[in-house]
Amino acid sequence: MARVVLTLIETVRIGVPPDASRVDAGMTTSGSPHLAVALSGAGWHPLAWREPGARPADLTRPAYWAGIVGDADRAGIDLVTIADGFRRRPPTTDGIDRPISDLVAGRLDSVLIASRVAPTTTRVGVLPTLIATHTEPFHAAKAIATLDFVGRGRAGAVVDIAATDIDARLFGRRTLPADPRQRDTELFSEATEYVEVLRRLWDSWEDGAEIRDVTTGRFIDRDKLHYIDFEGRFFSVRGPSITPRPPQGQPVVAASAHGSDGAVDLVGAAADIGFVAAHDRASTSHAAAAIRDAAQRAGRAHQAVQVFVDLLVYLDDTETAAAGRRARLDDRLGAPYTGDTSVFAGTPASLAEKIVDLTDPSTGAAGVRLRPATIPHDLYQITTALVPELQRRNAFRDNDEPSTLRARLGLAPAANRYAHATQTVGAPR
Repeated sequence: MARVVLTLIETVRIGVPPDASRVDAGMTTSGSPHLAVALSGAGWHPLAWREPGARPADLTRPAYWAGIVGDADRAGIDLVTIADGFRRRPPTTDGIDRPISDLVAGRLDSVLIASRVAPTTTRVGVLPTLIATHTEPFHAAKAIATLDFVGRGRAGAVVDIAATDIDARLFGRRTLPADPRQRDTELFSEATEYVEVLRRLWDSWEDGAEIRDVTTGRFIDRDKLHYIDFEGRFFSVRGPSITPRPPQGQPVVAASAHGSDGAVDLVGAAADIGFVAAHDRASTSHAAAAIRDAAQRAGRAHQAVQVFVDLLVYLDDTETAAAGRRARLDDRLGAPYTGDTSVFAGTPASLAEKIVDLTDPSTGAAGVRLRPATIPHDLYQITTALVPELQRRNAFRDNDEPSTLRARLGLAPAANRYAHATQTVGAPR
């Protein structure tokens, strides 16, 4: 896990009220669907980098990422996620039998991208990817807490696993179970524990722990710092964090529920948002019910997990043009590409109709996450055509004030589990 430069904290906190993290804690969102965009390099199709208008030379330049995240921010998108992984291949291309030389190889660290672009935005939530396998939650907790300061309360993370032997050999510290089912169970159980450690570390500083009283010489209230003393199957972490409690208290945690029971269990047990692969009301309802069941098994029945439907999208002015562009890309690839989710090829108006259908209250879905097949083309269609179309249908906000991401999504304020603990001995000194 790359480390976020901690001096960014003070740069962003200047001029921000010390209590800004709690200003909108009681706010809730309207009943309109939430809209997220998943960003990955030149787009989610493996050969998007070869499309007209693509900017493959800019994929490692900060201005590129600031530009595309800025487009989402100005359009009023609720949140963006930034894909990441340990391997040179783009995300969700492991099943493609193709030379690596024909695919975008290499990427910037998503947490560092997020920390670079978040200060340039005003509304959109920014969620980089954390790979729980092979990394330490202590490092991740301070990185995402830092991002929350940098982004003024609009940070989160998408928690994922690295399930291949190739991933494991990059680190050389462990051997994964040979049996696929055992591997799935172990890695998702580890990821669930990983999130628990993140949350405890974010709570290890209470609100107001920083006194900063020059006259008395007291910078912190030692009674408001807490050892987390976490002992689990995979991690043993004493804490506390070295980073004060994030502005949101708890940055938003998301995870994908695609593909396995372990993924569904992770979302149910640990996430605020679960991404599901669904194509109609029935499959959306089924996926949402599976997450509710998993949350109940994990003792979280009282905590709502928001379900977002994942869609890989090709958007054009006509259905024929969108279908033709998809066919051309797939022909060049030599196989249909789905990226482990449902695919939509059509007009922004027809996509708006589908979004309204998928997020009908009966389905249990709170929103959608769109994966633009190509950037900038499909992202431009989302921000300049789809959003206005949804607004015309009263299915997306048309006035929006800056807030924390938790408030924007209507998530409950994050109470600190240690705030009322009586600490007579053992406080960190």
